[in-house]
Amino acid sequence: MDLQFTAEQQAFREEIRQWVRQHLPADISHKVHHALRLTKDDMQRWAGILGQKGWHGYGWPKAFGGPGWDAIQRHLFEEECALAGAPRIAPFGPVMVAPVIMAFGSPEQQRRHLPGIMSGEVWWSQGYSEPGAGSDLAGLKTRAERVGDKYIVNGQKTWTTLGQYGDWIFCLVRTDPQARKQEGISFLLVDMKSPGITVRPIITIDGEHEVNEVFFDNVEVPAENLVGEENKGWTYAKYLLAHERTNIAGVNAAKRELERLKRIAMAEGVYDDARFRDQIALLEVDIVALEMMVLRVLSEEAKAEHGSSGKKALDVAGLLKIRGSEIQQRYTELMMLAGGPWTTAYVAEAMEAGWQGDQVVPPLLAPLAGQYFNYRKTTIYGGSNEVQRNIVAQTVLG
Repeated sequence: MDLQFTAEQQAFREEIRQWVRQHLPADISHKVHHALRLTKDDMQRWAGILGQKGWHGYGWPKAFGGPGWDAIQRHLFEEECALAGAPRIAPFGPVMVAPVIMAFGSPEQQRRHLPGIMSGEVWWSQGYSEPGAGSDLAGLKTRAERVGDKYIVNGQKTWTTLGQYGDWIFCLVRTDPQARKQEGISFLLVDMKSPGITVRPIITIDGEHEVNEVFFDNVEVPAENLVGEENKGWTYAKYLLAHERTNIAGVNAAKRELERLKRIAMAEGVYDDARFRDQIALLEVDIVALEMMVLRVLSEEAKAEHGSSGKKALDVAGLLKIRGSEIQQRYTELMMLAGGPWTTAYVAEAMEAGWQGDQVVPPLLAPLAGQYFNYRKTTIYGGSNEVQRNIVAQTVLG
């Protein structure tokens, strides 16, 4: 297997690099490079810029308005955006629900929803986890009862990332309580402006409002918003989760954050400590190893996309999630240790007033404790790493 990029791929990378440099707003790039708070406007501004180019859905085929890039090109696009300091594309619309709508949705659902996702104008949220159903997602209890030409939805979702911004939410709901857990689930598209939906914030340990609880109280959803067949939603959910767990690996962001870690360590004088430098070196080796694993997966995907015999790459999506999430935790911890006493957590009131840390302490260090606390979650979301190890053992090792 050749993991070297071809001349054509290198030329593609350069094209992406130049375009991103020209179009990425400097204020947004500054925030990303210094881990400062991104507003909804920041994220949607970048999404809109990409949407005008047809790149917000960078993984989409040409038939649905995307660029039709192969797996390697998608990886190079993600890498150049990450290294330039572009915000990570909020995945819920273009990366998660859009492929499901393309593969299983009706032509009307495709016409209605895909343009708004591509343009970045419509914000999607994910309605999967519930208080009693996280890694054991099939245990969900949110109920949707068919009444004529609509479903009546009752229940609760939790850990809904950025749900306070949501225009629409895709939900797994139980439509047949008598069936086996996986067989009684359906996939619904729900307008979050519908009467009966309440979004309540969950303030995380770093003081941020990133996740939410979403309550459904007799919410009426048109039956035409059912994706695919009733009670077949588990099939669509697995299709979506494979995309999510591959995306969670975050190798490109890890490469950018590694450089940030080195800058902080040098600025604070701890880079001269051989033991601390050893920890940075170990992290860098693991990031390179993760990148090689990602490239192996992409190589197999590219073979499959071009009609050659490639292994089923998404079988190892869980493994990418495990290693990627652990690496994210390690670089945030090392940054916090490098910052020492200057590492301060977010103060919500000060942040709301526009304070970003540069008035009192070096701006590189102000968000580090909050970032460390927030990244404790990475080994849990998208299916906890303990559950992912069981999945890898079953699907890869047999």
